[in-house]
Amino acid sequence: MINSFKDLTVWQKAFALVVKVYKYTENFPTQERYGLVSQMRRSAVSIVSNIAEGHRRSSRKDYANFLANSLGSTAELETQILISKELKFLSPTQTKKLLLPSPCLPAGRPKPSLTPVT
Repeated sequence: MINSFKDLTVWQKAFALVVKVYKYTENFPTQERYGLVSQMRRSAVSIVSNIAEGHRRSSRKDYANFLANSLGSTAELETQILISKELKFLSPTQTKKLLLPSPCLPAGRPKPSLTPVT
């Protein structure tokens, strides 16, 4: 039974992702402290925070909006991870650990389509 947002598997995975992002960005160049490091950490924290806040909302519609925000932050973080990999701030192993599996999409579930609905 789910009594708290902390009981949600997706929240637990997102929380673990935040910890990894903080650990891995500790070794980024100091000139990135207020750039990529800050952005990555804020994106990661936003993912888990939106899941928690949405769970506490009184309506399903509000909850869905917060989960949508969390997915948006997931896309932001994924982009920042790929930039960090390209700039050699993250190793291929670190990149893989951060990207797979996505904390907000259960394994086997297709990613949402970006194709506009007509």
